[in-house]
Amino acid sequence: MIEIIPAILPKSFADLEIKLGLVREATRAVQVDVVDGVYAPSKTWPYADREAFEEIVRQERGMPFWEDIDFEFDCMIAHPQKEIEEYIAAGATRVVVHGAGQGIVEVLEKLQPSRAGDLGVKVGIALLPGDEAGVYAQYAALCNFVQVMGIVQVGFQGHSFDARAIDLITSLRELYPELTIQVDGGVTTENARALAAAGANRLVVGSAIFGSDDPAQAIAALSREANRK
Repeated sequence: MIEIIPAILPKSFADLEIKLGLVREATRAVQVDVVDGVYAPSKTWPYADREAFEEIVRQERGMPFWEDIDFEFDCMIAHPQKEIEEYIAAGATRVVVHGAGQGIVEVLEKLQPSRAGDLGVKVGIALLPGDEAGVYAQYAALCNFVQVMGIVQVGFQGHSFDARAIDLITSLRELYPELTIQVDGGVTTENARALAAAGANRLVVGSAIFGSDDPAQAIAALSREANRK
């Protein structure tokens, strides 16, 4: 079963809360895209609005709808070695770091204690569509999954899909038959089936869900298409 994961690029804590409310009954997991304005030029919550996030990190309050939703944080940040553990403290079930960042192996090594046990945080590495599948080898022992970006310019939604991602998914699946592969960026009902056929297990979708009139219905349509025989 190919899983559809809504992706939220939150302008503020209020924006995050509103969008979560639109999909809370249609999904069990949501990816929150966090961008610091340095790694990529856009800036999202919590970098545009720290107060609520700091309260969550201190466990003075929870993420919105935390009883219903598992949170994955896609960390598009310049210094993940300094900040990644804040997202774990905020209640992450999964975190994604980007292979194009600095000191990523060091970051992944730092996260190993958090991966331990049945309830450990799952860790993923994001690769760009133009990357070679062999790049993943240096991260394989330190990760639970890989995220193939369907777009080159990260930190934005609504960009066109880069077809090179299909080749990367296919190559990764051939090299790592048991690897969990998720795709993020440019995913629509038009390419969902092709991504699944190439070997993707999870599809992370932003604008095709939240740009629709009915986000819950959009999730259902994407799931039907991705799982079509």
